[in-house]
Amino acid sequence: MLATQFIPSRSIALYTGRLFLWRSLAVLAALVLILQTLDLLSESGEVLAYPGNGQAQLLYYVSLRAPQIVARFLPFSVLLGALITLATLNQNSEVVIFKSAGISAHQILAPLIVVSLGFALVSLAFNERVLVRANAALDAWQAVDYAHVPPPSGTVTNIWVRNGDDLIHVEQVTGRGASTRLRNATIYDRTGGALQAIIRGVSGHLAGTGWELTQVRRFEVASGDEQTLPNFRFGEGISPDRFTLAEVDPDEKSLVPLANAISDLKAAGRPTANLQTSFWHKLSGPLSTVLMPLLGSVAAFGLARTGRLFIRTVIGMGLGFAYFVSDNVGVAMGNFGSYPPFLAAWSPFLLFLLIGEIVLIRTEE
Repeated sequence: MLATQFIPSRSIALYTGRLFLWRSLAVLAALVLILQTLDLLSESGEVLAYPGNGQAQLLYYVSLRAPQIVARFLPFSVLLGALITLATLNQNSEVVIFKSAGISAHQILAPLIVVSLGFALVSLAFNERVLVRANAALDAWQAVDYAHVPPPSGTVTNIWVRNGDDLIHVEQVTGRGASTRLRNATIYDRTGGALQAIIRGVSGHLAGTGWELTQVRRFEVASGDEQTLPNFRFGEGISPDRFTLAEVDPDEKSLVPLANAISDLKAAGRPTANLQTSFWHKLSGPLSTVLMPLLGSVAAFGLARTGRLFIRTVIGMGLGFAYFVSDNVGVAMGNFGSYPPFLAAWSPFLLFLLIGEIVLIRTEE
């Protein structure tokens, strides 16, 4: 009967789940305290360098930086919490007692996985409601060297738009709708992927269904000739909002706004591989906490008196670190476009889920 139940004993589940929860939270609190102190010591000079900044600004910096540290080190804290909990249960021969009662290795881990799933859901909500706002506020504050943050100017810079084969780059865009103005625009006229001409204009504005550049210079690639034109029409059918789409920082947007931004940028012909990777990683990242008890389970089994408990704990920590490295590599490859975004974000999770299951089944089940 016990072998068919996910949670065979409510008392054991509450006991092991409570141990795991408090140990994980204790590790997280210790890491946040230590890392926040070190970060504040290194950054306090920059914060206080601006005239008028004092203790209030330091506390504001801590309030913005702490969510970043929590989000980054929560999976690592859950891994250490799982290792400490399982190694303690093994050391005290409690795992032997559980297995003698007919409880399988998966059932021993089940309460820890349930708690880890709770960590994942809290982490996802925390990232969506707190982290993205802290990221945006801290980036804006650091951009002005911890001075007073000016209100948004409505100016967008460094815009790329694709129109058929042609590529259009604009250094600065101001205004909205019919009052949109382009400054220092460059058009790369291409046919079949081959560059035919480069057209540069000082300013541009909406003209009917297209756009018009003024003070134009046109360079013909094949002949090397350059000519000056009073104006140049281009971009028939390009709506103003395609020029006013700013560069998107995925760390500063929650899931729904990020998905909308990806759709808008796709319509504008801009590359979105890095944004799509970040979108999927916003889901796979928090869910990685569910893997930690499975990867750390190697510390729970095997007789402690054989002297190999420390080695098993190190192996569990090595599996956890290998996952973090694989996850970072996958995201980097997705950002570069080497992997499909979905695969880049989810393949490390699925790979180490399979590895953890294989190790557990072959050694304990």
